[in-house]
Amino acid sequence: MNTHERLQQLLDERGWTRYRLAKESGLSEATIANIFKRGNVPSIATLETICEGFKITMAQFFTENNTVELSPELKELFDEWVFLTTEQKSAALQMIKAMNNR
Repeated sequence: MNTHERLQQLLDERGWTRYRLAKESGLSEATIANIFKRGNVPSIATLETICEGFKITMAQFFTENNTVELSPELKELFDEWVFLTTEQKSAALQMIKAMNNR
């Protein structure tokens, strides 16, 4: 399944319109329209924003209906990660790497 098909699947599962996706994700309607009508592949940043609108992680987006086994600790981490800003994500990664002496 390609990115556009997956996006449409998520819209269908929720009964959302493209307009609702734009509002939930904070993206312009033109951005969402370009993805679907022009066949544009969204950038990673845009896809991440769309996932935030859907309240899913990027991992969940790419696993489609397949289940990813996560420990409770990892699930909590991923659930919180989705709502961090880009700067916060960068800081969190730096902190984790420092803790692991990398």
